[in-house]
Amino acid sequence: MPNRRLFVKGALALSGALRFERKGYSLMRGIPPSSNKDAALPGEYFRRLAKWCPVVQDELRSRTGAGLRELETQHGWSHFPYTILAAAVLYAKKHPTNRWYKDASMLALALEIGDLLVKEDERGTFAPRLDSYRDTYMWVESYALLKTELGAERARTWKAAIERNIGLLEGDIAAWKDCPAYTENFLGTSPNHYAWWSATLLVGGKHFDRPTWVELGSAVLRRFAATEQNPDGYWGEHNPDGPTIGYNYLTTLGVGVYWEHSQDPSALRALRRATDFHEHFTYPDGNACELMNDRNRYWEVSPWGQFAFSNFADGRGYAALLVRNIPDDVIDLDTLGMLAQDALYYHEGPVETCAPKLPRYSHRLEGPAGVRKDGPWVTALSGIIDTPLPLSQWFLDRQANVSLFHERTGLIIAGANSKGQPELATFYEKSKGTTYTKPLGSRLTMKATGDCLAVAHHTFTCEILTPPAKQNEQQIRFQITGRGPVPDEAYLALQLCLKAGTVIETGAGHRIALTDERFDLTPAMLGGSIHHRDWTLKIDADAALSWPVFPYNPYRNGPETKLEFAVGLLRFPLRMHSDPNHYVRPNEQTIRVTVQVPQTS
Repeated sequence: MPNRRLFVKGALALSGALRFERKGYSLMRGIPPSSNKDAALPGEYFRRLAKWCPVVQDELRSRTGAGLRELETQHGWSHFPYTILAAAVLYAKKHPTNRWYKDASMLALALEIGDLLVKEDERGTFAPRLDSYRDTYMWVESYALLKTELGAERARTWKAAIERNIGLLEGDIAAWKDCPAYTENFLGTSPNHYAWWSATLLVGGKHFDRPTWVELGSAVLRRFAATEQNPDGYWGEHNPDGPTIGYNYLTTLGVGVYWEHSQDPSALRALRRATDFHEHFTYPDGNACELMNDRNRYWEVSPWGQFAFSNFADGRGYAALLVRNIPDDVIDLDTLGMLAQDALYYHEGPVETCAPKLPRYSHRLEGPAGVRKDGPWVTALSGIIDTPLPLSQWFLDRQANVSLFHERTGLIIAGANSKGQPELATFYEKSKGTTYTKPLGSRLTMKATGDCLAVAHHTFTCEILTPPAKQNEQQIRFQITGRGPVPDEAYLALQLCLKAGTVIETGAGHRIALTDERFDLTPAMLGGSIHHRDWTLKIDADAALSWPVFPYNPYRNGPETKLEFAVGLLRFPLRMHSDPNHYVRPNEQTIRVTVQVPQTS
C-alpha cells in the first residue's frame, strides 16, 4: 500500500506551485462571457464550467487513448480528474441558471473521465500522483451525483476504485487524530492537507455507508472547527498564532465540507470566523494580503472553498468578489474543479457588501497585525514574531512589517516575506558581524487618528506610523529610536512592485527601462522621488534603489528566475550615534515615505 507521506510531506506544497502555471484558451464554445462584472452566483459558476468542459471534451477526442500521464503534461492540466466534478455538477445540479442540467454530453464526459480513472487505478498510476487524494475527492462527489446513471457494473468498478484510494488516507488520519496540535510541527503533513484528507474520508463514508470513516473524518474536522482554529479565524500551518493565508482557504474548505454533512454548530462558527479573517485581509482586487502569509510571497485569487463563505450574506458578496477576479479567459483544471465544488455546495440568500468593497474599514488580529482601508488605500501592518525554521524550505521568515495597496494601481509596497534574504527585510541590522532581521518585540495600536506598529530590534526601535489617508495620498512615517551601541550597519528596506517592461522616472530626471539589466540608483540619481505607471513615491531621506531583485521561491528552494516576480529594493541607511549619557535616544531619525496616486476625472 502506498505511503501517503511520500506524496505530501516530501513535497509539502508543490501542487500550489502548479497553480501558477496556466494553459490559456481563446475558444469560447458559444458560451458568452459574463456581461455583468457582478454576475450572480451560483449562475456564474455554471457558466464557467460550461465554457471549459467542451475544451476538455475536445482534448479527449483529439488524444484518443491518452492516459493521465499524457493529459497532465500540459500547463494547467495537472489535476485532470478534477474535470469529472465539473461535468457531473452541470449534469446533476438542478438550478434555474444551469442550462446544462441533464445535458447528455455532460453525462457522457463525466462517464468517460470516470472510466479513465478506473483504468489508471488498475494500472497503479492513479494514486502515486502528487496529491491524488484531491482527485479522489472530486471522484467520490461525482459518484454520488451520478449514481443513478452509472449502471450496476460501472457503479461497482467506480466504487471499488474510489474506496481503495480513500482507504489509503485512513491510517495516517487515525494515527494523527490525537496529536498535540494540528500544525506542521506535530502532523506528518500540513494542516490544509490533513483537513482535506479528513473531508474526503467523511464524504466517502457518507456515500458508501462506512460509519467508521464518517466517525473518524468527523472527529478530526470537529477538532479543527472547535479547538484548533485561532480566534482570529485562521489555522496557522506552522505557528497557531501566525496566519498562512493562502492555504487557509483549503483548511476552510475542509471545515466547510464537514458543516455540509454534519450541521455541527461549531463548524458554522468556525466558518464565520474564517470569513471575517479572509474578507478583511483581501485586497479589493481579490488577492490575499501577502503580509499575512508565512508560506508564499504571492497568491492567486483563490477558487478554493468559496462555498464555505456563502453561508453568510457578506460571505456571498465575498465569493462574488473572488470569482469576478479569477481570469475567465485563462483557467486551469484545478480552478475548474474547485468552482464545481463551489457550485455544488453554494448557499443562496441575501448578498451584502463584503469588506474589500467598503469605502473604509479597519480590522486587527488579537496579535500585533491589522489592516485598514481608507478610500482607495489599503495599509497592512504586522509585528507577528515567529520561530525560525531554517531546515524547512517551505516556511518564510516573518521579516516584513508593512504593505501598501491602491485600488487603481494594485500593490505598491509589498509586505511579502522571504527566506535567507536579509536584504529584503523591512529592518536589517548588523552588529559584531551578525545579521538580524526579525523583531524582538512589537506592539500595534490602531485608532481613527492613525495606526502605529512599534517594533524592537537589538540596537533600535521603530514606530511605523500611518496617518489617515487623503484621497490621492498615503504617508508612512518611520520613527527610529536608538538603543545602546550603534550597529555596524542598519537599513530600512521597502519592496517596490515595479512592472518589468515599463519604465521608472526619478526626481533627478532619469528615465530607466525595467529590463533584466541590473541597475543601482544612488540618492542623487533618485532625487527624492520615483514615478512608476500611475503612482509617485516621494522620500525625504537618502535612499538607494536596486533592480531587479529576485525573491526566494519555496517551490524552487531558491530565488525566482522570472522577471515578473522581481521587485525593486529601496533601502534607507539608518543613521544612529552613540551617546554615553543616554542608552535610549528617542526619535533619532525620521524617514517619511509619501505615495501619491492622482484622482481620475
